[in-house]
Amino acid sequence: MDDRARDDNDPELAALASLGFSKPLLATLSERASRNGTSVESELLQSGQVEETAYYAAMARFLRLDFLETVDPAFVADSPVLDTQLHLPNSIRIAYRYRAPQNAIVPDAARLADLAATLQTLPQLRHGLAITTPSAIRRAAWKAGGDRRARDAVRHLFDRFPLFSARIVLAGPQGFYAGLGFAILLSALVVIPVETLDFLHVGLSLIYLASLLLRLLAVALQRISPRPHIHLADPSGPLPHYTVMVALYREAAVARQLVDSLRRIDWPHSLLDIKLVCEEDDHATIAALSALDLEPHFEIVEVPDFGPRTKPKALTYALVAARGEFLAIYDAEDRPHPQQLREAYRRFRNVADRIACLQAPLVITNARESWISTLFSIEYSGLFRGLLPVLARFGMPLPLGGTSNHFRTAALRAAGGWDPFNVTEDADLGLRLYRLGYRAETLVRQTLEDAPTEAGVWMGQRSRWFKGWLQTWLVLMRSPLRLRREMGTGAFFVFQLMIGGMLMSSLMHPLILVFVGIGAYAMMEAPVEGVSARVFSLFVIDLTNILGSYAVFMALGMGSMIPHEKRMVGYRWAGLPLYWLMISAAAWRAVLELRTKPFYWNKTPHKPAGNRP
Repeated sequence: MDDRARDDNDPELAALASLGFSKPLLATLSERASRNGTSVESELLQSGQVEETAYYAAMARFLRLDFLETVDPAFVADSPVLDTQLHLPNSIRIAYRYRAPQNAIVPDAARLADLAATLQTLPQLRHGLAITTPSAIRRAAWKAGGDRRARDAVRHLFDRFPLFSARIVLAGPQGFYAGLGFAILLSALVVIPVETLDFLHVGLSLIYLASLLLRLLAVALQRISPRPHIHLADPSGPLPHYTVMVALYREAAVARQLVDSLRRIDWPHSLLDIKLVCEEDDHATIAALSALDLEPHFEIVEVPDFGPRTKPKALTYALVAARGEFLAIYDAEDRPHPQQLREAYRRFRNVADRIACLQAPLVITNARESWISTLFSIEYSGLFRGLLPVLARFGMPLPLGGTSNHFRTAALRAAGGWDPFNVTEDADLGLRLYRLGYRAETLVRQTLEDAPTEAGVWMGQRSRWFKGWLQTWLVLMRSPLRLRREMGTGAFFVFQLMIGGMLMSSLMHPLILVFVGIGAYAMMEAPVEGVSARVFSLFVIDLTNILGSYAVFMALGMGSMIPHEKRMVGYRWAGLPLYWLMISAAAWRAVLELRTKPFYWNKTPHKPAGNRP
């Protein structure tokens, strides 16, 4: 069969040819559609050969129907059914006030001939029909149902899984036992102050030590048992749709860098669904994005102003429209590896369905700019390339990073999405997935990020993280026995060390320093034979905690770096003791904010990366 006969027998190709598209172009698009498992029409609209408005206007002329470049959302009735038009926009009903209603449709090229024949047979149908574009339907559907979706985004997790929501900061029983414990502690300090202080000293030191040992184990495994390289077969068949979501707020400065980075993603554009999620009153960011002449696979989603104004609320709002089988999350300043989606897809297809999330490593590129960014880069290296891969190898829960998470979209929806009231939504979601029976693993291909370089910016970001970790610990500990059953005993204790131990060690770090000083002074003042075993033992534990914390921090972080990164660190690691004191200050600030403004999102400003060595 020659090409002409093939075109005539294929309704889609015949329709596109009748609209004036050339045979060589259609042949190229047909081969691409066959490879990607898509339609020739979708490949045409993604190719840049024709603008969406011009294409559907041509269809309207062919069918002799009205063409609507925009659809006024004021005349669109909202209902949950309207959300289907965010996935596959094909029809929307417009109920005008002073004229007959109209159905605006998006014709399918493969059925264009059938639609033309129907209109020829039943010409009265023309009075209630008009042609529009998928983008016009999506924009109208977003606006018409915006308030309902915003309310659903805020309330969904609390209504469905109230035990998992941070909307209530401290549950009733937790408040009772916290108050009872505080009263007992005060009474003990009054009645037996010395014994009580000794008990607190021993308890805090041992908790600190236990948290340290978990990271020491990760260092040891990193040395003696490196992560094995596993060859994964390339999945057969066409690629699936993949959604990428980025929540942005006051990010006009990095809009171009972000879009350029997302454009480099190696995935067919006809199967890529990129949502740039902005607050509707953030006009500067929306304008900066709109000025970049975004391709059809980009969509700007405007989130209504319905509190709390947090990143997880924005992401949950947009989740209803995610079209991909898999979904990735990035931050505004991220530069993901172009092959990261390919690696994630390959892993998902080669592991069990209960692996619901894959965490890519975050690599800091501005380590040279300040001693704060240097130590931040060491910290991120130790977490994302040191500790998390070890936890994943042993099937332990992963407190996810806030970006470069790749999810099975169905599992993400089944878990309730993100908690809009938790300001460290990533850690919360990772642990919630685990207790629901899902597991997470890690990837190799990295995402490049910049660390804060100023103490004020760093403090605001870190205090928000600590506040979210406190929220997460309180939420999970509402029913400790149930949590242990759901997670398993080993994972339960790892969670306590990862979150509870980290919080306690951060809060108590200055006190441990005081203990070291007191112990050193007591031993210097007393004769050698007069130093008690208790004083000496506590001094050794406290000194081990302090020096061990610094040593493990450096070993885990530097051990995961490549030589170039180590050269960038230089001698700025010497600021580590001060960095730890800043961590402690951020933790105490978080405790105070949890009481005064628990859902306040301290925004971290970002700047373009520029050129760095």
